[in-house]
Amino acid sequence: MAIFVQEAGPVGAPVVVLLHGVGTSGWMWTKQVSELAADTHVLVPDLPGHGESNAHAWISIADTARLVAEVIAARAPEGKAHVVGLSLGGYVGVQLAATAPEVVASAIVSGVNVLPFPNPGRMRLMGTLIAPVMKWGPVLRANARALNVPPEDIDGYQSAARATTRQAFRKVSDEALGFRLPAQAKESRCPVLAVAGETEHDLIKRSLAEIAAAFPAGEACLAPGVGHAWNGEKPGLFTAMIRARITGAPLPEELIPA
Repeated sequence: MAIFVQEAGPVGAPVVVLLHGVGTSGWMWTKQVSELAADTHVLVPDLPGHGESNAHAWISIADTARLVAEVIAARAPEGKAHVVGLSLGGYVGVQLAATAPEVVASAIVSGVNVLPFPNPGRMRLMGTLIAPVMKWGPVLRANARALNVPPEDIDGYQSAARATTRQAFRKVSDEALGFRLPAQAKESRCPVLAVAGETEHDLIKRSLAEIAAAFPAGEACLAPGVGHAWNGEKPGLFTAMIRARITGAPLPEELIPA
């Protein structure tokens, strides 16, 4: 069973793939799609266990990267696309850029940690405890506040979160704790931009240099005044960053080199 993919924008235009975070779906890219689809062909997969792909069991980040590579090979005219991932989507983007650079024209990965977590056992326990109540209204509202989800997006966020399977939530949360940069990164020619919100967790900000150094064409920057889910906090800046990578233009001046 293939994963669900939303398509928008003119066929024949440069292709960009937008990869969402855990506990949501391709819905989170609504603001980017509405802008990019004017002159870009946008592919927005729902990853396994999420959204319209929630009947497709989550297996692993590597398996999901393989599925996304198949989407690109099948739907991008030249078999290559610009890949943008945030949070879980960022982990998949890193994996894809390292292990299947032949399908990635460029990659933007935001909100990715590649360093060891302190007390990983405690983090895994928290994930196990949260999974059974992850769709409960108060938990969703608390998560939305933590992610600075704009008020107008709350309903969409909650609907997307409720479509996520508990199996996917548990497995993704556990796997992300142990994620490390693939060894193949050092051989990849894919341009990779690692990004973090300025108010992100310190481990994610410290990971920027690690990711940029791992890829021969890697670089890193910070988005000022925003947190993890900053494509919703500053959608215009996020979209401008994507456009710059697609066109080869300089990155927006608001971004801070890291």
